[in-house]
Amino acid sequence: MNMERTQAFEQQRGRLQGIAYRMLGSRAEAEDVVQEAWLRWHRATADDIRSPQAWLVAATTRLCIDRLRQLRSAREVYVGPWLPEPLMLDSAPPADHATELASDLSVAFLALLERLAPEERAAFLLHEIFDSDYDDIARILGKSEAASRQMVSRARKRVRDAQPRVQVSAEARSRLLEGLAQAVLNQDQGALLKLLAEEATWISDGGGKAKAAKKVVRGAAHVARFATGVLRRYLAQLSFRPITVNGEAGLAAYFEGRLISVMTIRTDGQRILDVFTILNPDKLHGLSH
Repeated sequence: MNMERTQAFEQQRGRLQGIAYRMLGSRAEAEDVVQEAWLRWHRATADDIRSPQAWLVAATTRLCIDRLRQLRSAREVYVGPWLPEPLMLDSAPPADHATELASDLSVAFLALLERLAPEERAAFLLHEIFDSDYDDIARILGKSEAASRQMVSRARKRVRDAQPRVQVSAEARSRLLEGLAQAVLNQDQGALLKLLAEEATWISDGGGKAKAAKKVVRGAAHVARFATGVLRRYLAQLSFRPITVNGEAGLAAYFEGRLISVMTIRTDGQRILDVFTILNPDKLHGLSH
């Protein structure tokens, strides 16, 4: 029986990791939740299990909701803006299908999900990314099907209203990132202003463990001034490398060969709308290769 349970769990592991990471924005937290689901799975009686997938998705989602409620308190006292822990492409947990959303794994998307309440976030992800039916979502959340539909609809509107209306090519994203890197290295505020949308923002996550802006920098002129000024003292030994992070093109910034930040952008394909830069060393651990 234990072998059958183990095999059934391993068949669902990718799905569970995908749900947990998108819910929590942290590799370590997601792994902890999946491990707890594993322990509960092996303690469950056969009478409790309608189907392995349904049971495991429900257990993982409920654990994520509980954990996210706990994390919300910690994030309220987090030093500066909070951004999700970045993933390299080869470790990115999959969704069930190619979603019509711009990117269901991007740093920008996961930062946007932070605006949703835990149950709302769960309902949205289960339906939009993992193809769960409304009756399954209702059962998982202990809500009526009508309430679950309303929750997903409300979350979908909030998410889509905040996303660019166009699909952005990988080439366009890479071109803008290359321009951003060159403008910073050349200390060229004029070039930056040509890349940035008028209402562009720069969001830095240092977590109190790396020097970073503690508030969001808003407006193209302020962002251009900040981006050139904050990195000026690193220029002699600063380099950028293109990377793939959370399924999208990004930049890794190195100082004297040491990884100091991972950067990604939100864009409409023409201008940079937001720059997300993750400097907290705890979130960069394991990415320096």
